[in-house]
Amino acid sequence: MDSAYLFYALLAMGAYALVPPLMRIATTGSNAIPSDVAVVISNGLLIVMALGVVWYTNQQFSEHLMSPNMVYVLAAGFFLGVGILALYHSLALGPVSVVTPIFAMFLVFSSVIGFFVLGEDFTARKGLGILFAVLAIYLVSGV
Repeated sequence: MDSAYLFYALLAMGAYALVPPLMRIATTGSNAIPSDVAVVISNGLLIVMALGVVWYTNQQFSEHLMSPNMVYVLAAGFFLGVGILALYHSLALGPVSVVTPIFAMFLVFSSVIGFFVLGEDFTARKGLGILFAVLAIYLVSGV
């Protein structure tokens, strides 16, 4: 299997690690931006960046709009919206050191879905990793 995805996974991790602290700063204090406004602005930038990539790589929208897989894209978009709105709001209310580990549990649940729904390989090592991840998130979040 081509491991080019690892670069992008590491880039995503590094970039996404900065989102909660920056949003906590942006949505609290005397100059606080409401979390819902922050969602619109930050994700508006995301849309502009994604459109730039689509344009640069010469991908076409119209040929994919009627794909049978579009229902999954729309469902993912819905859940992404719910997740980001809830994350930004929770960051406006609570500490990054607690909110982020709880939010990060999505990694564990996504992995379990990958094993049981998508039929991806499950090994004892992966199971132990998930167990350690749950334990780490519990210990770090302090709840």
